[in-house]
Amino acid sequence: MLCDTLGRPLRFMLTAGQRHDNLTAKALLEGFRAEAVLADRAYDNNALRQTIAGMNAEAVIPSTRSRKVPIPHDTVIYRLRNRIERCFNRLKHFRRFATRYDRRAEYFLAFVHIAAICLWLR
Repeated sequence: MLCDTLGRPLRFMLTAGQRHDNLTAKALLEGFRAEAVLADRAYDNNALRQTIAGMNAEAVIPSTRSRKVPIPHDTVIYRLRNRIERCFNRLKHFRRFATRYDRRAEYFLAFVHIAAICLWLR
């Protein structure tokens, strides 16, 4: 999921439960404009960094410990990364989102859209 600086959801994509979000991050960022993209260590890979650079945005992603030459990031901007966690927390206030009662992915995605609209209207 992508969210703005106020913690409001902008884009989301459903994936299988076992699939890492890193694989869909590039698709979420396609056609998106931003000054900076904040992500945690799990998203530290060269392909995603190139995608972000292609957007003329700053990649604020801490390097993984396994990276031989760490890439520096802006720690002041990185403090704002908790906004995505807050966005997920607000979405989980909707019981149907938190428990995922829907059996079909289309129904769940439709409710995610409704919940996102409710967050935007607050």
